[in-house]
Amino acid sequence: MSFTIKQVRYFVSVAELGSVTRAAHELSISQSAVTEAIKELEWRLGVKLFERRRRGLEATHHGHVFMRHAKAILSEISNAESTLSETATETPGTLNIGVTSLTAGYVLSDILSRFKRAWPGIEVTAIEDNGEYLEHLLVGGELDVAVMVVSNLRNSQALHSEILTVSPYRLWLPVGHRLCNFDSIELEDLAEERQIILDVDEMQAQALKLMSVFPNRPRIAFKTRSVEAVRSLVASGAGVALLPDLVYRPWSLDGDRIESRDVSGSLPVVQFGLVWRRGATVPRSTRAFLAVAQAQHTPRNR
Repeated sequence: MSFTIKQVRYFVSVAELGSVTRAAHELSISQSAVTEAIKELEWRLGVKLFERRRRGLEATHHGHVFMRHAKAILSEISNAESTLSETATETPGTLNIGVTSLTAGYVLSDILSRFKRAWPGIEVTAIEDNGEYLEHLLVGGELDVAVMVVSNLRNSQALHSEILTVSPYRLWLPVGHRLCNFDSIELEDLAEERQIILDVDEMQAQALKLMSVFPNRPRIAFKTRSVEAVRSLVASGAGVALLPDLVYRPWSLDGDRIESRDVSGSLPVVQFGLVWRRGATVPRSTRAFLAVAQAQHTPRNR
């Protein structure tokens, strides 16, 4: 059996007051209870904690060493008690979330459903807008947190971000496409393919990065702001698409099958994550949301 918190408290009181009598008076217990607790503690630790002097008790070398640990233990206990007490008395609070159109359905929805189950009393409001405007609202304190692409933050000095998931690009193809039978697909194999581009705000910078890795300028058939439109166009044979694997689904709205394949080469990746303001006190509701989001992912700070 290890030592108890009560023994630690008694030890600290005796060490600070230099007397069992004074410690007993301070703790409002009997001197014998203090004496027995100190003896038991010394036996558990296997060292002598006090030397008797003319004016009372003085901590030994081992006593001084243990004193540092004892105070740290009691401090942690006090912090835990305070935190739990504050949590129990705090009002549920509110949470203002920002989200981009792409992350609304593919990242936020799952996090939000788990958050509402864990914290049903917190009132949540969400606003969907482009990344630049969400950053503006975060810096101004009008949003608590945003779920968005964090690969290319504009205000990285004012904002803290945490990556939740990294999604590589994959090639979307209609059933029966010639590339479906390739053992390995290279970027050069896409040179003559008509590309369908997802042109939503948070993907524009990513699309430029993607286009830059092609040996020659790719043939662009369509640009659209709708992921569902990309699915339908690919499934109908209007072209192929390179998109983050996170948004891949094997069927279009019309029920047509869409194939997905890896492409060899140095393709960029898209980082989806959480963003909040640097240097600000993080409210309890925001801390709770971050904890729920982090629980399902392995976060990386930036």
